[in-house]
Amino acid sequence: MTAQPPRSSFARPASATGLGADAGLVSGEAVELEVRAARLGSRVLALLIDVAAQLVIAVLLLIVAGILLDSFAGTGPPDQALMTALQTVGVVLILVGYPVSWETLNHGRTPGKLAVGLRVVRDDGGRVGFRQSLTRGLVGVAVEWPGLVLPLLTWAVSVTVTMTDPRGRRLGDLAAGTMVIHDRSPTGYGHVPVMVPPLTGWARSLDLTRLDDGLALAVRQLLGRRGTLTEAARLRLARSLWAEVAAVTSPPPPSNMPDWAYLAAVHAERHARARQRLARTRSVSTTLWPELAPAAPEAAGSGLTWPVRPAAPPPPSTQALVTPVLAATPQGGTDR
Repeated sequence: MTAQPPRSSFARPASATGLGADAGLVSGEAVELEVRAARLGSRVLALLIDVAAQLVIAVLLLIVAGILLDSFAGTGPPDQALMTALQTVGVVLILVGYPVSWETLNHGRTPGKLAVGLRVVRDDGGRVGFRQSLTRGLVGVAVEWPGLVLPLLTWAVSVTVTMTDPRGRRLGDLAAGTMVIHDRSPTGYGHVPVMVPPLTGWARSLDLTRLDDGLALAVRQLLGRRGTLTEAARLRLARSLWAEVAAVTSPPPPSNMPDWAYLAAVHAERHARARQRLARTRSVSTTLWPELAPAAPEAAGSGLTWPVRPAAPPPPSTQALVTPVLAATPQGGTDR
């Protein structure tokens, strides 16, 4: 029976359908958009920023109202009905008008969402309009925040719905057909296994449909730490991963192939195909949201365009050893 690698060293990530999954948006061109759904933590942080902004607006409105009342104080006591109407209008403007106007005019971003890097979009990935923003705002004020109808109960229901929904949607999102996504995603370069040239043709014919993200990550971690593991541990883990990868890929590898070469070829081919899919996805995403397209400045002094992959770190500096080159002369000859 094939030994399994210790999960403490190479733990696989959660399934792609879990809380860390992508939003799974599908555009009108039937292309799946690789965007991340915003979760409860980032949404609460954005809400706190928006609440602080709403409090500042409320204070400013109170100051303006006080100045106006003082200016009309000589005409008699203020009308209570008028005062109640002004208070109602102020509350509606702050709680409903603030998010609705920002999301409608700023393409789904309030100041809080803009600061955190979030955006409200439709379920199909399109921009939200006034109708979706108004629905989200009304449902949010009524049953979420501040929750004018049974606050404690509706808060608990809203948090439960947000945490259990695959896309992290709240009640207002479900009612409006929207969701909140990250429009800024971190980009980093990790260890990417290099394709072994003699295996290029074989790798292009691989069927990788059953190779999941967890197994690919385990292979990548092993190849990245190959130089830090003992020979016995490396062989044990490589043979285990070889068996797992070979069970879900086809055709089988050529005979007498080293374990590291096989794993590197499989992972490099998977990475190359993922880059091709990402390029197609980004072209569609840029069409839907042109403002998300990254700037492409030209690198100074070169013909390269952005993004330019950072070069490998330079080796430690050492003192250059200069060896003089002596001119070759015929044996026994002298220079005159």
